[in-house]
Amino acid sequence: MSTVNKLLHQWLLQSVSQTGIAWLEQKQVQIASGAAERVFFTAFSAVPRYLGKQNLQLTSQDLEAAEEAIPGWNPGNWSVDQAGRTLLLLALPYDDAEGYVRVSFGEAVPTLDKVFSSADMGELVALYQSLPLLPHPELHRHRAAEGIRSNMSNVFQAIALRNPYPANYLDNAAWNQMVLKAVFVGSPLHLIWGLDRRANPELAKMLTDYAHERWAAKRSVTPELWRPVGKFADSAIIADLEKVLINGDIAEQQAAALACAESALPEAQVLLSHYPDLQSSIEQGNLTWNSFSSDR
Repeated sequence: MSTVNKLLHQWLLQSVSQTGIAWLEQKQVQIASGAAERVFFTAFSAVPRYLGKQNLQLTSQDLEAAEEAIPGWNPGNWSVDQAGRTLLLLALPYDDAEGYVRVSFGEAVPTLDKVFSSADMGELVALYQSLPLLPHPELHRHRAAEGIRSNMSNVFQAIALRNPYPANYLDNAAWNQMVLKAVFVGSPLHLIWGLDRRANPELAKMLTDYAHERWAAKRSVTPELWRPVGKFADSAIIADLEKVLINGDIAEQQAAALACAESALPEAQVLLSHYPDLQSSIEQGNLTWNSFSSDR
């Protein structure tokens, strides 16, 4: 049994009845043995009925174990049915990579494509949360991109937030679209794993263009928008940051100051020096991007 399987099973033991656990273990064995397609789909749908829908009761040690097993895996907001469905997914035979993902074997084995295409919203959330845990992760990129395009906020957040899959496997075009959409729909950017590592010049340009659109409509932008921007600031972006420092509220000013601090341009450092209190807070480590992570 893999470390991920052991962790999920251990967490479920703390929250689910013995009857529910016995049912789940039986289904795992049947699916791993190549049970008929209908066995998987019937079980996958029935998980909430047998296990419930309550949240997993995870400790800080549990979350550390998850991070150690899969860097970036954060199941802190998972429910027992999501954990149960993930265990059923992990029971699917996967030796044949192409067959596991998309080649249909009739009644023999359900493929991931079939599972995704027939899933309801609750099942889709579990599916997208599980992507970084599944075998052959490099083959799931098209599914991740599909989740990013979803109009269902729960589905979008399942792939975009607290999920290491996008940062590890998406190309820059898909990654940038995901971050921009997160800003557009108001998702907290600090919950996007790998945000700082995957920042890039094209994303910085897209985000500042979006800020201009918002300003033209007399609307504000989230201070977190500037987080992936500072390292790639050019003279035009420095001018935007100056505008925020002059006209923004406290949080916006703090974000602009942090972006300036991350820029290698001398003009950014000169601009920051005009705000000595903010500069001092950054230098002393009292003001960081974590200051915007209210639910960490």
